[in-house]
Amino acid sequence: MASRLKLRRGRVVSAAPLEVEIAGERRRAWADEALLGEMHEGDEVVVNVAALDLGLGSGGFDVVHVNLTRGLEGGGVEGAHVMKLNYTSLQHAVEPVERRDSNPRPSAPVLVLPLHGHLAPAAWAVAQASSNLRVGYVQTGGGALPGSFSRDVRQLRERGLLAGHVTAAPAYGGEHEALSTVGALDAAAALGWDAVLVGPGPGIIGSETAYGHGAMAALDSAHAALSLGLPTILSPRLSSADPRLRHQGLSHHTRTVLDLLLAPVDIAIPQDEPEIAAALEGPRHRVHQIPADLAVYAAAELPTTTMGRSLHDDPLFFAAPLAAGTFLGRQLSS
Repeated sequence: MASRLKLRRGRVVSAAPLEVEIAGERRRAWADEALLGEMHEGDEVVVNVAALDLGLGSGGFDVVHVNLTRGLEGGGVEGAHVMKLNYTSLQHAVEPVERRDSNPRPSAPVLVLPLHGHLAPAAWAVAQASSNLRVGYVQTGGGALPGSFSRDVRQLRERGLLAGHVTAAPAYGGEHEALSTVGALDAAAALGWDAVLVGPGPGIIGSETAYGHGAMAALDSAHAALSLGLPTILSPRLSSADPRLRHQGLSHHTRTVLDLLLAPVDIAIPQDEPEIAAALEGPRHRVHQIPADLAVYAAAELPTTTMGRSLHDDPLFFAAPLAAGTFLGRQLSS
């Protein structure tokens, strides 16, 4: 049985950073202002307090559900008639990016990311390996759904390392909206992208089970790419410092996806990692050992932390998307 929403009435006491006072307690909060409008001090709001009350890591703040003071006059998108977040209280109309005619067939290769922390290193590595490319990002389910939530996407767009941002259902709020991951990958042709990075938003979900985690979105994304006949590369989740045994070395997330894939994919791994290479031995998938330039990336002023661990603490985590991005860039320039 689904639990009821844990909603509370509060008042905005700080707009930047956003803080809401509830029953005399000042609490961290986040609002999707693209959907709800601006938040000002003194605004009366309704917030969902479930994540902060549970003490979740990346979700450890209240989320504004509605601004009662200035959020009740939204007009939607003129001419849009297809819903996202449909049949919820946050449903809103969007204009889908999917092409009406999928001829010619899409051709942009796809790099599947297991979690959002791979996005910045992978995008940077593609640009280092092959300049003047238009590489876009398709955000899927598995992590945060709002497209406006990612600081990494904003930074990569500002630096010209991403050519665009499509949110595929159930994700929403990107520069373009797609109703499916297949539709988003197919639309890359019309958007003029040379390659696609596809993966979940920040804060991947997990339940310590074999299949109940956000990384399963990578399986769906890889199958979407393969169904369109696109070259499909997987960036594996690796770690040299994760305190959880199931994520050390080659994560069980990636092992599960590779076991369940219905067709072979390319897997790029960092060079000189014999244990990782041995873990991926087998006839099904194509494994490529690629150099990962950690030192140069560390100086690039892009994200270098994951779950409180720095690039210095967990170099293998960052080496994986750097290798994958380099492999993709080399494929594009060959």
